[in-house]
Amino acid sequence: MRIAMIGSGYVGLVSGACLADFGHEVVCIDKDPEKIAALNEGRMPIYEPGLDALVAENVRQKRLAFSTDLKPAVAGAQAVFIAVGTPSRRGDGFADLSYVYAAARAIAEALTGYAVVVTKSTVPVGTGDEVERILREARPDLDVGVASNPEFLREGAAIGDFKRPDRIVIGAEDARAAAVMQEVYRPLYLNQAPILFTGRRTAELTKYAANAFLATKITFINEIADLVGTGDEVERILREARPDLDVGVASNPEFLREGAAIGDFKRPDRIVIGAEDARAAAVMQEVYRPLYLNQAPILFTGRRTAELTKYAANAFLATKITFINEIADLCEQVGANVQEVARGIGLDNRIGGKFLHAGPGYGGSCFPKDTLALVKTAQDYGTPVRIVETVVAVNDQRKRAMARKVIAACGGSVRGKRVALLGLTFKPNTDDMRDAPSLSIIAGLQDAGARIVAYDPEGMEQARPLLQGVDYAEDAYACAEGADALVIVTEWNAFRALDLARLKATMAAPVLVDLRNVYASADAEQHGFAYAGIGVA
Repeated sequence: MRIAMIGSGYVGLVSGACLADFGHEVVCIDKDPEKIAALNEGRMPIYEPGLDALVAENVRQKRLAFSTDLKPAVAGAQAVFIAVGTPSRRGDGFADLSYVYAAARAIAEALTGYAVVVTKSTVPVGTGDEVERILREARPDLDVGVASNPEFLREGAAIGDFKRPDRIVIGAEDARAAAVMQEVYRPLYLNQAPILFTGRRTAELTKYAANAFLATKITFINEIADLVGTGDEVERILREARPDLDVGVASNPEFLREGAAIGDFKRPDRIVIGAEDARAAAVMQEVYRPLYLNQAPILFTGRRTAELTKYAANAFLATKITFINEIADLCEQVGANVQEVARGIGLDNRIGGKFLHAGPGYGGSCFPKDTLALVKTAQDYGTPVRIVETVVAVNDQRKRAMARKVIAACGGSVRGKRVALLGLTFKPNTDDMRDAPSLSIIAGLQDAGARIVAYDPEGMEQARPLLQGVDYAEDAYACAEGADALVIVTEWNAFRALDLARLKATMAAPVLVDLRNVYASADAEQHGFAYAGIGVA
């Protein structure tokens, strides 16, 4: 394929050289004549391990060239990448997109046939729409597609990242543009690199979300680093009660998930043991000796480190949940899809896909209690963990906001209406109602005048003492009977394959509010439902 790369800085040069190495014919364009002269002489404007040799080889093979003249490079190109700078704008911090838009105008003048114009630069959501507007305004007759293909290159490892990526995210609004982009990256099929096709706005948001989460991750551990342990009160009590006691004290936090606790204990990710002396450590090692066969990693630490590890683990997972929930809210406003964003960032092995499922907020016996305890401990030691403080506040607000989402789906009022809730427990495969999102959602709906009927496969007995004025149904279909809205709160397996036609026939109004994104909006709408999910426009 013939490819033009507008911009020969870090992203443009590395991307252009790697695409040429795949066998494409690439011309990198830059307005800086000194940079182009240096590149033509084999001198790199940046340092990146292996880049000079990669460029030299592809120039020698006549697959890679450099020029200041945009028109001949773009004319006849099948894909034109925009990889110019998007620095923060002075005064307000917004991305300066003037170089991107200038490139789009120049491309419009130079195109001679169908091509896909690709934003490779990191750009805010909606930039691709503006690039397309500029192209069509400049040349109304233009046959062109516009795609987003954000880069995920790490300085110092950029060539490896391009050639062996965790994922390739391509945002395109039409099949023709997507087909061209698939051909651009066809050489990576041999590496089985996952290519994630999304809408353009989703792709644009994915890059920002990925970098924002990695920045959150760094800041989180920096705040934890400032926090010391909570003390050795157990040992003090023991020795105060029996000064002659021959005893060791260890910390061995649990990492059990409700609904999967036995498997978690027998096949753990890790075992953390905090001990201050070798004798206590040896006893604990013998306790867990049977797990050596499973090669379960045992991490020996100091006692205070072990104590803090449990709180930090739960606080970070709560942070991850809250992060994707806030991204979901943004997706709803900008027209992106949070499930695709989550997949796009979760394929990055520095982030991972677990706990990136947007929903009504976290609950249960651990996350709410442990995040709050960590916040209070940090405050006591004068090292506030502001990220976790924000997570706690955002999660509390989110649960009540889900009630407002249901009210909006019902036309702005639920007074006198029957609202059916499927799922009461904070997660499936448990009967635990502690801090379950359903409690706040039901309270918010009742305050707005709704009549609530609910069904949960395991949690109704535990829910009864906590909820007043709620009717309980014997199954999902009985719950939906006569309802003005059906709300999926907990993603029990029993709710994943409901007969939507049967539900609609029994309901007073076909409104489905899916707070777990169990159903695709297209499927629900095909069955006649007004559908509202999380993080989908």
